[in-house]
Amino acid sequence: MNFVSIRIITDDIKRLVDFYARVTRNEPAWLGEDFAEIATISCTLAIGSTRTLQMFEAGDTRPGANRSAIIEFLVDDVDAEYARLQPFLKEVVQEPKTLPWGNRSLLFRDPDGALVNLFTPVSADAMRKFGR
Repeated sequence: MNFVSIRIITDDIKRLVDFYARVTRNEPAWLGEDFAEIATISCTLAIGSTRTLQMFEAGDTRPGANRSAIIEFLVDDVDAEYARLQPFLKEVVQEPKTLPWGNRSLLFRDPDGALVNLFTPVSADAMRKFGR
């Protein structure tokens, strides 16, 4: 099994795709007006409009209701990313700080309220884990 993507469902696909394109500095691949993907080296962030749910038997999916998952991106310098994104971010949950497991982390919310973590490994163990 290979984990290849995570999909976010939203009521405003253009806004959310634009947000993540800016955060990741990656161009989205639009695969129709209701679906886009932002590919990184290790995984793809897929974003679909609520209209895509009509194609699935998805049950109870509510855009913007997630409070249990964190979308995480490994970055070279979390402090530099914070400086770049700070004027753009509407809700910073945690400014960059070093966590006990050796990652320096920035937490903020996307326009739909999902929690996003940008992190940089800074301890020897964390750097080894991520091949740095």
